[in-house]
Amino acid sequence: MDVIVTRQLTKAYRATRAVDALDLRVGAGEIYGLVGKNGAGKSTAMKMIAGLLNPTAGEIELFGDIVAGSGAPCLGLTGGPSRIGALIESPGILLTHSALDNLIIKALAVGELKAAEHARELLELVGLGGTGHKQAKGFSLGMKQRLGLALALVGHPDLLLLDEPFNGLDPEATRAMRSALMRINRERGVTMLISSHVLDQLDRMCTRFGVIREGRMVRELGTAELHERCENAIRVRTADPARAVTVLEERLPGARLQVMPDQAILVSLEGGSRPAAARFGGASGNPVNAGDASAERVSRALFDAGILILELTVLERDIEGYFVELMGGRDADGTRR
Repeated sequence: MDVIVTRQLTKAYRATRAVDALDLRVGAGEIYGLVGKNGAGKSTAMKMIAGLLNPTAGEIELFGDIVAGSGAPCLGLTGGPSRIGALIESPGILLTHSALDNLIIKALAVGELKAAEHARELLELVGLGGTGHKQAKGFSLGMKQRLGLALALVGHPDLLLLDEPFNGLDPEATRAMRSALMRINRERGVTMLISSHVLDQLDRMCTRFGVIREGRMVRELGTAELHERCENAIRVRTADPARAVTVLEERLPGARLQVMPDQAILVSLEGGSRPAAARFGGASGNPVNAGDASAERVSRALFDAGILILELTVLERDIEGYFVELMGGRDADGTRR
């Protein structure tokens, strides 16, 4: 079942389209990472899904029910506890109240029977259990973000919409936030749509990704496809390129080979490269080392055939670079969208 489906979703401000015919699909139980530059339309799209903005055109389907751009409220925002929790742009916090009071007030508003108990549970979940009676106006930016997440979780929502949830968090708090979100997803089955510029955190937690540029969806892909596109390749130059290709085809039948204009050979081996997640932010070209299984297989095949190796280099393609290519005006294969 799909929890969120948008079809040709559009939001225009006069001649400017903040969101332009956006097609997006989020399945039940997924953690979906929405990636894009500032101004790409991520927050606007999430506001429309949350029922905070009316679409100019297109439609939104939530939990199987269609919400058109007629101004009708999103499913669950009226008539009882919401199925949707949202933290978009900045959390709506009562600054002269404590974190506990903020949560109790919202819990009572949505009809939570054990409001105080529910509020204390959420404070512990986001790491604010020790704030006591301290007013929220004295909180750091990171503490306010964590309180915003707790507020989004009030009422046990089935869907979380989180816009830059790691904003203002130090590395330790970021890790704690990520762990909390993954635990909520795993234990409670909560579906999540998360936008963030902290790409390495998204890579560690998301099951699918959507890249948005100028209000339009550039590409949707799962983690398996992402890691496949970011796999290592081996660049090898030899004294006999033609024979080297023949030897590699025979010795490494699963390899993908490409001969470059300078007669170097690019070799990609299934299952022979480190996972892309472990190479986030890696260099574009690192000298080969003895620990790389793919490079060892290539070098041994050529050595056993008596072919002189002139160069052997591991080319690493990191996930961050791939996303930047998609966001920056060209697809990762170099073609214009």
